[in-house]
Amino acid sequence: MSRCIDFAHYSLTDASHSYMGIIIWIIFGGLVGWVASLIMKSDAEQGVFLNIIIGIVGAVLGGWVMSLLGEGGVGGFNLYSFLVALLGACILIAIVRALRRT
Repeated sequence: MSRCIDFAHYSLTDASHSYMGIIIWIIFGGLVGWVASLIMKSDAEQGVFLNIIIGIVGAVLGGWVMSLLGEGGVGGFNLYSFLVALLGACILIAIVRALRRT
């Protein structure tokens, strides 16, 4: 089956699964970003929106780092994915700090 969207067969159920995925990524990103900001002691500098962005970008960065190490990246809403995303979010905060100092 093709991965293209066929609007003639697109149902409300397909749309709700898509929206749920986005909502889960926002919640997951916010949680990861918040924990990373607590670990890196930058929570006072960030708001909810920045926590979400750092968590989502951190998940991508953490997945990339883990793929370099020959491991899997973020694959769902589980503890391993949380730790991978947390690693990436902490790396991202450290990079942003280093860039701000120069």
